[in-house]
Amino acid sequence: MAVKKKKGGRIREVAASPYETEPSIKKNIRLHQSKIDAARKILGTETETETIEQALDLVVFRQELLDGMRAMRGAKIVNYFDEHYT
Repeated sequence: MAVKKKKGGRIREVAASPYETEPSIKKNIRLHQSKIDAARKILGTETETETIEQALDLVVFRQELLDGMRAMRGAKIVNYFDEHYT
């Protein structure tokens, strides 16, 4: 399922995260404003909530990448490019 997100006046479709269907709950947490501001600038998000959501998505994605790399450890790598482009 695609989700339409508005960024910079444009609406774009992106793949929905499995967490998109989960209801949001209100949390009261203490965070350093300077970290939120820095992350917001880097991510280009409009709200603090969107900033925190995207930052958490990146942490989850990082773990998925690490798990995938660990699963591939020891796998034989075949280089198809050398035989086609030499």
